Amino acid sequence: MSGTVLIVEDDTRIADWVRGYFERAGFSAEVTHDGESGLALARDLAPDLIILDLMLPRLDGVDLCRILRPESDVPIIMLTAREAPVERITGLDSGADDYIVKPFDPDEVIARAEAVLRRVKGKVQQVLTRGNITLNETTGVVTVDEEPVTLSQAQTTLLSTFMRHPNQLLTRDQLISLAFNDEFEGFDRAIDSQVARLRKQISRDGRQPIQTVYGGGYRFVAEDA
Repeated sequence: MSGTVLIVEDDTRIADWVRGYFERAGFSAEVTHDGESGLALARDLAPDLIILDLMLPRLDGVDLCRILRPESDVPIIMLTAREAPVERITGLDSGADDYIVKPFDPDEVIARAEAVLRRVKGKVQQVLTRGNITLNETTGVVTVDEEPVTLSQAQTTLLSTFMRHPNQLLTRDQLISLAFNDEFEGFDRAIDSQVARLRKQISRDGRQPIQTVYGGGYRFVAEDA
């Protein structure tokens, strides 16, 4: 696989290390060491993938991601030394597609990058409609009662999974496997928070299609499902 990778990492040793692995894997790579220049390069280069450190000078990774996400659907993988579930949730809610905790195996970074790129390139124009909810899987646009709803990348992926499996009981492990291909290690501790936030965004007039099955998981039930 090939493409252009932008690496935004303030630790020059780690940045050069990651760049070397991507270049050996057939990618071209650009490196910068602060958030403001990372944002500028992301806009100028239009890379195929961004590897983004969470803690950056001048503009941190979460803020960079939140600024960039409305402008671009470029895949973003966050690298961070913070492993608490709340940090994973913050990273994913800001629009990141994956999250890897330092120290990490560079081969794992390459494997996850290739998996994310395969998912992006494999997308076709697909519009899902269940009841009063519509999701364009290509553009990521979600509407409820024909009004646009703002979701994070992770929440959009979860919604797509629910809409593709109407009336089916999905355990937390199944949701992780179906939505994220088991690529979020430890994400089971954060899945309930992601589902709760998604439910708040799509609930209307007391209608809540995502039902909690106590001791089992979740079930998506829409009017026409």
